[in-house]
Amino acid sequence: MLKLKKELYDKILKHCIDGLPNEACGLIAGNIDGEVKTIEKVYLLTNIDASREHFSMDPKEQLAAVKDARANKLTMLGNFHSHPESPSRPSEEDKRLAYDSTAEYLILSLQEEGNPVLKAFGVDSEKNVTVHEMEII
Repeated sequence: MLKLKKELYDKILKHCIDGLPNEACGLIAGNIDGEVKTIEKVYLLTNIDASREHFSMDPKEQLAAVKDARANKLTMLGNFHSHPESPSRPSEEDKRLAYDSTAEYLILSLQEEGNPVLKAFGVDSEKNVTVHEMEII
């Protein structure tokens, strides 16, 4: 179970809308208590590819996020990115680039104006995708 605070969901949504027409991206950090992962902090990063179809996170911003998470005793839980023109599901490229089978991969579809769809996924080492239960609190 993944828990996301409403204000952090709103922060992700705004970042992704502001990034249009390109994909937007970022990192998520929080705490793990048994089977429950709670997102406590969202890091809004720059998509240095400036592309509608893929993203690359700014390495300096990534490093700063990891340092900040450590300083705040948070665990890096995964990342998020938007799909401006496609559904909320990992693309073939998303699966290929999913390097951490323990990470949460959040995808926000903005395909349908006024109806954003955020889902969380796991991608195992064989590149099999599972939908993870997520609750906005």
